[in-house]
Amino acid sequence: MGAPPVPLVNGGRAGRVRPHAVYRAFLGRAEERGQTSEGFHNQNYVLPLTEPVARLVGLEPGAPVTVRVRKTDALPVVIRTWQNEAQILRAIKGVLPNVPRCLVEQDGFAIHSYVEGVPLSSVCADGKPVDGLLMKALAGLLAETARVRGSSLPPLPSVWPRNHTDSQAFLRTLAHLADTQIRQPNWPYFGGLFAALGIPEDALVRLAERVPSMARRPYSLLHADLHRDNVIISYDGTPPLFCVDWELATYGDPLHDLATHLVRMRYPAHQRDEVVEAWAEAMRAVRPAAVNGVAKDLRHYLAFERAQSVYPDVMRAAKSLQDSFDQKSLDEATAAVRRALEAGAEPLRLRHVPGEGEIERILFRWRASARAGGRCGTVARAIDWKPDDRVPEQSDFPHSAVCDALYLEGAAPASRVFKGTAHLNSVIWVPGTPFPVMVRRKGVNVCRRERSFLSEHAVLRAIEEAKVAVAAPRVLALGESHSKGLFDIRTYRSDGFAIHTYEGPRDTGQKPNHPVHGLLPHEADGLVDQLAALTRVDYGQVDPVAGELGFYNWLSDQLVALVGTLPKESQQLARFLGLPDAPRLREILSRHEVSRRAPALLHGDLNPWNLVRRDDALALTLIDWEMALVGDPLHDLVRHMHLTPTRPEIRDRMFSRWERRLPEEFTRNWREDWRVYRWIEIVRSAYVDLDRLVTGAGLDAPNVRRAVDSYAMTLAAATGSLGLSVRRKAKAYPYLARALA
Repeated sequence: MGAPPVPLVNGGRAGRVRPHAVYRAFLGRAEERGQTSEGFHNQNYVLPLTEPVARLVGLEPGAPVTVRVRKTDALPVVIRTWQNEAQILRAIKGVLPNVPRCLVEQDGFAIHSYVEGVPLSSVCADGKPVDGLLMKALAGLLAETARVRGSSLPPLPSVWPRNHTDSQAFLRTLAHLADTQIRQPNWPYFGGLFAALGIPEDALVRLAERVPSMARRPYSLLHADLHRDNVIISYDGTPPLFCVDWELATYGDPLHDLATHLVRMRYPAHQRDEVVEAWAEAMRAVRPAAVNGVAKDLRHYLAFERAQSVYPDVMRAAKSLQDSFDQKSLDEATAAVRRALEAGAEPLRLRHVPGEGEIERILFRWRASARAGGRCGTVARAIDWKPDDRVPEQSDFPHSAVCDALYLEGAAPASRVFKGTAHLNSVIWVPGTPFPVMVRRKGVNVCRRERSFLSEHAVLRAIEEAKVAVAAPRVLALGESHSKGLFDIRTYRSDGFAIHTYEGPRDTGQKPNHPVHGLLPHEADGLVDQLAALTRVDYGQVDPVAGELGFYNWLSDQLVALVGTLPKESQQLARFLGLPDAPRLREILSRHEVSRRAPALLHGDLNPWNLVRRDDALALTLIDWEMALVGDPLHDLVRHMHLTPTRPEIRDRMFSRWERRLPEEFTRNWREDWRVYRWIEIVRSAYVDLDRLVTGAGLDAPNVRRAVDSYAMTLAAATGSLGLSVRRKAKAYPYLARALA
């Protein structure tokens, strides 16, 4: 850009044109000639030099060059250490002979020397084995980068580790950079999609926290993107291979370069060990200390590569649906997302990978919402629905509003998508509706051992009609949604949903506030008052035969049935730990009795995440009523205390207020019976939480995570209360005890 004007001849008259204009004219010619190759970040054109440009770069007219144009609309899906590829190429010029030269660097594009040859990908596709000599040459390319002196490279970002041999710090830095450069910029647009797929917002940050200690290796220049498209086999064999596309180069642990190469080259499994050995042999000749701890530490870099790849892979799959939205493209996007989630599940600690049917529906809703750019009037062309007559049309939320809510559902931001043990919940603001609503969909193939007995919509309708002081959502719609006018999507036709009023904060930037550390005094009072109000709801609407059997006997039968239907693996481990099988458990439970009390409608699952703090006399809103049942009101209160951290003074306060507020028919003999209910809930948790540990079911829900994290204490309390002891055989396996703890 700083070169003097170049004299040109135009129609026989001498003129002067600045180099910037010459290059821009050449770029225009490249774009007219058409694109010759496309990467994720650049469009590349191969053109013969015009005479004006040849003079500027010092080459012969007609010599081929590569014009690289940065895509302005490319998603930020890569980690960049330096923004300027030309600086990197200048640093390695003269040290590495097998790289292109940057001839010109301009705003938005660059001209590189042309590398004569064919890409490795054109003669050896992904997944195919690479010839042994060629593989060793590739390992040599990776090792040769260690010859570049760090002092010749551009300045490193301020976040870089100061100790340039600290492998652990480097991998932690990579994980944080993946979060800041890939996840965060894309989260406003794709965050809701990631949340629906079960990827938490802090997954990469938590990955950085878990990076273990590793052997020290001296940092060096890394290509960081050496795959089959970026390797050129030269025609004359001098040198045999060229390494192109250095824009993602970085400076750090050489083992990272090997890991990215292994993953992105897609070697067949049987060849990977051979590649590692070839790399180690080549690196020993250049920098022996770089191979320290390879066998132990390579897996950590491979895990990181799989983890960070989830984000670009999911976003590219979703973005592909913007260009083509038919069943074939949806199938391909679904398969790509499933592969990415399965590969990244372990390093990202994803508790549940959705099945293909669930992924397909999530992608469909996301794409349908994006189809019309946020204009609700076009919803009828994307999503239709069939109402369930059990919930009539609401005057303040008519069927037209339901259509708009279904259309907007897929575009809900991550802060408004909540994934629980059984439901995916999306909070929507529908134009023309003065309050937010929540679209609730049951997860596919959800493994929930504890049964639901009542229809949630019927329970909420009964509470609403009773006009009692219970803060609960209101049911606005119930039905099934499906595609309309796009294509015949196979699994979306039976996708049931419910729409409730949303009971969290109106500010879209705030999340619901749950009493996860226990209730405050006024919240304890508010909850007891609402439990008292529930006794005035006509439970006959939802369970006409309730109360005919003794509640404790019924509760015991349900627990025995649950234990008897656990998977074989869960039952075996339960017996190993000293928990009784179903017949023996029935004998133990039958030793206890409780007094008969009048039945009432119960919430059934008052854990902290089903309570939302509010600023009025009610103090708490009770959400998620799918476990509601009719039974002894004492059980609802005691189960809440079991599921929620409850200080003794709060427990005494709640019992005292509960006894005063409820009629005597609901409270008689409670002092003798409450410990029996606490005991049976401890025993229930011993089985249910063990099964969750074995199967992984529901572990992405916060209430489940907290329960299984304290399983060792639950097991000890359960076996002790059952009058049993942990088997000696289990005590002999301290590693199992540590795992359960």
